[in-house]
Amino acid sequence: MAQPYNQTKALWAITRASFKAIFAQPTAIVFSLFFPIIFILIFGAFGNGRGVTYHIALDNQSDTTNNELYNRIKNHPLIKIDEYKDTAVMNDDLDKGRLTGIITIKKLVDSSGIPKYTIYTRTTHASDNTNEGFRHELEFVKLQFGAKMAEMAGMKHEFVHLEQPTFSQGKKFRQIDFVLPGQLGFSILFSTLFGIAFTFFTLREQLVLKRFYASPVRRINILLGIGTSRLFFQMINVVVLVLFGHFFLNFTLVHGGLTVFELLVLTMIMLFLLMGVGLIFSSVAKTDTSIPLLINLFGFPQMLLSGTFFPITVFPKWLQQICNILPLTQFNNATRKISFEGLHLPDVWKEIGIMGIWIVGIYFILSRVIKWE
Repeated sequence: MAQPYNQTKALWAITRASFKAIFAQPTAIVFSLFFPIIFILIFGAFGNGRGVTYHIALDNQSDTTNNELYNRIKNHPLIKIDEYKDTAVMNDDLDKGRLTGIITIKKLVDSSGIPKYTIYTRTTHASDNTNEGFRHELEFVKLQFGAKMAEMAGMKHEFVHLEQPTFSQGKKFRQIDFVLPGQLGFSILFSTLFGIAFTFFTLREQLVLKRFYASPVRRINILLGIGTSRLFFQMINVVVLVLFGHFFLNFTLVHGGLTVFELLVLTMIMLFLLMGVGLIFSSVAKTDTSIPLLINLFGFPQMLLSGTFFPITVFPKWLQQICNILPLTQFNNATRKISFEGLHLPDVWKEIGIMGIWIVGIYFILSRVIKWE
């Protein structure tokens, strides 16, 4: 009597062989591990500027009635005044670096009827990357407004006084806290797509999949074996990149080991999504030369529009809406919220939910186009 085929051994053999094949390709290791480290060092060495839009809030004690200075700040192209109904939420956003600062505008009219303004700014070290730039913009507004008032009043006077900013409690934001999450997304995006697409395409073209299909090995075990090896490889990359950033560049991990674990879970979700995309490309590609084109068409727009190297707030509003539906944007945003802001996986349910919608759509398409021969 023939013994039943051992599916577990078959799965383990495929996984082990696929994992060894990854390390047999030096380019895969260089592209997915050392290349991102180089990017981290280069972009991490740049200044503290993270973007050109400064999000601020207005203290409720500010005088905005018939306030020309307030109108100038409000209409400044690089300054966006966010409105809050809840002061606690506003202060929380300030502590987490989502706001550059909270300003208070005081207006005083002297006996001659000439208005004088004082601007107070409250900020935190979490916004160190934008504080200096915002201060320059306020100085520019002050000079423009002062020149106009001097012309109208026919006298030279300091019509606007900028108080030195006061710092409240908040975590210090470093450039690496923005750069490294983007590099994690960049690494797993391209290395997973290239790895899965080319591996599966090669196995099909060399009739390896056809032989597997003729054997007792279930199809799902073939996919799981290849996918699991890729998953392990990327998990190693993520751990190395995160620990490298933390110990050598002071990358923030608010909850230590728990944060690393949650980043790994988030990475697994993104990897599952990208594996589906890679399998689709390997199935629809007619030749191996067309695979890089498909990957670049999918990957490069996300690399540029998903907050990998710079925040999406630098784009126009209509383009930001497109950015916010991309899966890599959700991964980058969730990674930064977990690592720097100290949020947990349930707190980034919106980002995970959008990634889940992508997963459902991708695997629905995959079920219709996947080819084994």
